[in-house]
Amino acid sequence: MNNNNYNIKLKSFARTNRKDGTKAEVKIWCELLRNKKMLGYPFLRQRPIGNYIADFLSKDLKLIIEVDGLTHEWETQFEKDKQRELALNKMGFQVIRFNDEGIMHDIENVERTIQAYIEGWEKNHPPALQRGMRLSQREIKTFESSLEISTDNVFLFI
Repeated sequence: MNNNNYNIKLKSFARTNRKDGTKAEVKIWCELLRNKKMLGYPFLRQRPIGNYIADFLSKDLKLIIEVDGLTHEWETQFEKDKQRELALNKMGFQVIRFNDEGIMHDIENVERTIQAYIEGWEKNHPPALQRGMRLSQREIKTFESSLEISTDNVFLFI
């Protein structure tokens, strides 16, 4: 499989899941992840990956965000989630899990958690340079600290 282990066989099931999202999934999508709201990173909803469907995926960050309802607290489901997470880790993805309750009643903490993950990730991954891409001050600082160079402004023409 390529394209971040996209599984076309699960496409119609994923589409159904998008239409029938839980209140918590809709809330995190609308308030935090949609339209690059999370620090400018795009996320996809209900993305087929391997033999699974991730609730939310950022290809750039190789990050999967899972929203767990009440059934995920059952021991059998907990074990299945653990195996699923290990399989996704082997494919190169990191998984962050939130329960419905946390999303519905403490969305600010959910936002801080995702932002903290992204900030940590950015420290270890220089931005992918694209044709004509203008770097933000934050990206320039990341470059300067990792490469120990000083520059007032960076603009790439390739």
